[in-house]
Amino acid sequence: MQSYGSPLYVVSESVLRRKYAELYRAFSLRYPSIAIGYSYKTNYLSAICSILHQEGALAEVVSGFEYEIAESLGVPGNQIIFNGPLKRPAELTKAISQGARIHIDSYDELALIEEIAQKLGRTVPVAIRMNMTVGPLAWDRFGFNLEDGQAMDAAHRVISSPWLKLVGLHEHLGTFVLDPDLYRQMAEKLASFARSLIEYGVTLEYLDIGGGYASHNTLHDQWLPADYATPTFDQYADAICPTLIKNLPQPLPLLIMEPGRALVDEAVQMLTSVVSVRNMTSGQKGVVIDAGVNLLSNVAWYRYEIRAATLAGSISAGSILEEVNIYGPLCMNIDVLQHKVALPPLRAGDVLIIKNVGAYNFTQSTQFIQPRPAIVLINEGEVELIRVAENMEYIKQLDKVPQRLQYKPKQKAPRAKN
Repeated sequence: MQSYGSPLYVVSESVLRRKYAELYRAFSLRYPSIAIGYSYKTNYLSAICSILHQEGALAEVVSGFEYEIAESLGVPGNQIIFNGPLKRPAELTKAISQGARIHIDSYDELALIEEIAQKLGRTVPVAIRMNMTVGPLAWDRFGFNLEDGQAMDAAHRVISSPWLKLVGLHEHLGTFVLDPDLYRQMAEKLASFARSLIEYGVTLEYLDIGGGYASHNTLHDQWLPADYATPTFDQYADAICPTLIKNLPQPLPLLIMEPGRALVDEAVQMLTSVVSVRNMTSGQKGVVIDAGVNLLSNVAWYRYEIRAATLAGSISAGSILEEVNIYGPLCMNIDVLQHKVALPPLRAGDVLIIKNVGAYNFTQSTQFIQPRPAIVLINEGEVELIRVAENMEYIKQLDKVPQRLQYKPKQKAPRAKN
């Protein structure tokens, strides 16, 4: 931290590679042909994406912006999955020209892709994104609903078009799904729908089952902590793969998944320094640190594990723990990282570690009140800078002040003579 400042995001390359290997192993042992498309929106730091691409991941993007990140890393179009509700005409034209896997999200988008395909004079292979009700989960905002017939109608629209070819189906169940059996139910419904299309004469090249697998974190409303509640990749694969194999005809289509959180959450930690310790009028003790909700937006969902890391000499072995509230440095009353955290007695300068913060915190971070900090990568004891801490020059480079608004000291009116 002396070299890179505080707070500091720290990324573990070995954890990233290990998580990918564990996921790939779990599914490849249970299904003959799989591919993992890393969800860029979860954390699109170039170094993180590059590591996962080295391991074999496709790029799953949900915007033209993320598509350009993948391009800048050298990912070819045929290794990109283009999802999301907003795909602009120019973005779609490029994606089609480069052979990306395009997942249709709406009827309007379907018509737009058909129009682009006609202009290009080529047949475009596409997948349709579905949504369905599974247990308590009913994400109907994205794609075409299965139960009300939209998914079948959209499939027929694609099949009947001279400019489109239906090659895939995509279903994303939800996020942070702790019950693997919900994936089994989803796989049954997806396989049944796929089988009906296959019997109709459609050749499905792949099924995309999305992501949503939980990471090793604890939600605020969870009764059990992550150690007991988070399923393993093997448990998710056990729910999905045998169900698809049982309910689909041979040859089986490629199975694609789009994890993000389960791959990167545990690979990133936040180091943060204590700014001050104070007694509150409520009788509770408050600890102010230099990382706020602008950098850790997911404290709204997670009860992060917070530990004392390196210390400034105020803590001795065997110190009695005390409950404290952890506050960020922002001048807002809502900048609360966590209530009632059990920690040793702290003083200004002590360092805390906030565990497993890799998912969404960086991509959703802002420059509100405080600029974003540096990010380093740890690999076999080596520390490498992968994102420079923001400074005023970086933050202001897009601002433009018209000449008439340039600062000039206000002239005082002359005093009247007596």
